[in-house]
Amino acid sequence: MRDIRYLSDIEQVSNLPEQTRRQLARVTEAYRFRANDYYLSLIDWDNPDDPIRRIIVPDVSELSSVGDLDASNERSNYVAPGCQHKYPHTALLICVETCASYCRYCFRKRLFMENQKETTRNLEEGLEYIRGNKAISNVLLTGGDPLTLSTERLEEIIRELRSMDHVGVIRIGSKTPAFNPYRIIDDPELPAMLSRYSTREKRIYVITHFDVVEELTNVACLGLDILMKAGVVLTNQTPIIRGANDTPEALVKLMGKLSYVGVPPYYFFQCRPTAGNRPYAVPMAEAYETLEEAKRRVSGLAKRARYVMSHALGKIEIVGMSRDFFFLKFHRARYQEDEGRFMMFYRNDEAYWLDDLIPADGQPHPVHERRGENLTPRVDAVAQ
Repeated sequence: MRDIRYLSDIEQVSNLPEQTRRQLARVTEAYRFRANDYYLSLIDWDNPDDPIRRIIVPDVSELSSVGDLDASNERSNYVAPGCQHKYPHTALLICVETCASYCRYCFRKRLFMENQKETTRNLEEGLEYIRGNKAISNVLLTGGDPLTLSTERLEEIIRELRSMDHVGVIRIGSKTPAFNPYRIIDDPELPAMLSRYSTREKRIYVITHFDVVEELTNVACLGLDILMKAGVVLTNQTPIIRGANDTPEALVKLMGKLSYVGVPPYYFFQCRPTAGNRPYAVPMAEAYETLEEAKRRVSGLAKRARYVMSHALGKIEIVGMSRDFFFLKFHRARYQEDEGRFMMFYRNDEAYWLDDLIPADGQPHPVHERRGENLTPRVDAVAQ
């Protein structure tokens, strides 16, 4: 396998001036840095606005931003060590605490800090929970990045899930196809293993995380092609990131290229208000207008994605905006009574999150409705 060099110290990034490295070392003491020489090689170091640089190189403004390390209150979703269950049909297995590299806007940066207790090498309790809950038809392997696991370990997990008749879809959330496509290219056992478990009746999905078109290199496209030939279904998701893909032009290029290579956009996310993330967030009104302008310039195959925020109360879609109002809808909901709920809020061009908005439809704010409640998995998510 090709020798990809990983860097966990900003001092190792020789393309940065020494003074800059010293300044950024303060940031990496708070929020860890990790990259590899393949991904760093995509940066145009003569361009201070290079989008790859924006995604992977720390920014001193991360230290002055506000937020919560668990902005979507994932801690309330755990039903077993390493296993989250928020929606009736979908369970998450947090199966690894590392990624090939660390995006600066990551909403789970808490997992890469010392003394975190959310990930576990022993997933037996989580797998038994899924086995006993027949409502679960979808399982998402996430972390961290599951493709940083050995192929042998990944197969152990997938084999267990495939032994459960009620689990129809296994999803793997991964930025490895962008960060290090050689993980796919140089390990023929990986696609061979995936092809054994991605069957005509029950597919494996890999949810890729390509943020900008510059990540879709020839090598990355080869890795994607290998996965597709293994029978894996590919879709893509990305947040709208300040300084990386927050223009219609950047999104048009990304959405177009994704459609060309056969990886349709799945979600565009509102950047979560995680600690350290504010420098990478775009206000909802600006992000909505940017995405809508980009959609006008691409084909239907390129613009099927939904624009959502992953809130503690559910996945909330931003479906429209007028001069005076935002129109939102629960795409997925923690509480059954919120499922499909349509909401109207006064437009606020400085708003970044649901909590920043004021209802305009006479209904109580969903955050205020639920404030103080003990968040637990939905009643209809419990095994019968």
